[in-house]
Amino acid sequence: MKRRLPATVNDDDARLFREAIGEIRRLDPAEPAPAAPRPEPRAHMLEADEAAVPGELLDMAFDPGLMEVGEELSYLRDGYPPKLLRQLKRGQFSVQDEIDLHQMNAAAATATIADFLAEARERGFHCVRIVHGKGLRSKSAGPVLKVLTDRLLRRRDDVIAFASARPMQGGTGAVVVLLKG
Repeated sequence: MKRRLPATVNDDDARLFREAIGEIRRLDPAEPAPAAPRPEPRAHMLEADEAAVPGELLDMAFDPGLMEVGEELSYLRDGYPPKLLRQLKRGQFSVQDEIDLHQMNAAAATATIADFLAEARERGFHCVRIVHGKGLRSKSAGPVLKVLTDRLLRRRDDVIAFASARPMQGGTGAVVVLLKG
């Protein structure tokens, strides 16, 4: 259907319109309503930090600040070039899917990792990320899910390599996994 252009209004049309509506009374322009004041900004993270248990991070048997340095996970299956692991550490592979293990116990995390990697292989994914956390609330036991993830991935035949994620992708709280194609 072709759109029609609007008809132009000629003098006769304008005259007929004015006769049809009759007398008019012009209104004085009204002042616009004043704009409502903007609310003051709130520091949401400050409130969350204040609500945290006092001294919770200070009571740990290990220093969480030391976990970021020297706690990186890294693995390359025998028979593959070291260049592959370097590329993985530099973030040169595109992560196609990810899973977060936070709030899981060891049994649930084990099953979830197995299911996640099986599904990734079925979907043809070659690079995935597993967020295991840094274990800051694991007290003196250290990072339970991190150690579990490391151990499980080393045993799997479909894993070529894995390395701790880059800082903007979770750092030592996540691992990027390269799967066989």
